[in-house]
Amino acid sequence: MSTPEELESRFTLRTAVTRYDELRTRESLYAPDTDDTAALTRDETLELLALSELIARKAAYGRQLSVRSARRAGASWSRIGAALGTSKQAAWEAHSRWIDEQDGRRHHARDDDGNRA
Repeated sequence: MSTPEELESRFTLRTAVTRYDELRTRESLYAPDTDDTAALTRDETLELLALSELIARKAAYGRQLSVRSARRAGASWSRIGAALGTSKQAAWEAHSRWIDEQDGRRHHARDDDGNRA
């Protein structure tokens, strides 16, 4: 059975999207009111579902990294919110905690002299 965790080791975001598009196209071309067999097998349908979850996870992580990069480059929460199609408050609420946690992990990886531990 395909799970997002199992597929993650096999697909990058790009290859997952390519495979998803292939399966989704085949599924969309299927006319359910005909006597044809289904365009996708049960396993392919489950793979399509798992791929959609994997893509969402990978895209969300990439979005977090991009927001962090924008903040490090000096972008305001207002500008980030606009780029995300939301308010500055919503952008801050959705991303600031993750950025702070990542920065905290990075700082904890250093010793008292500022060197990497």
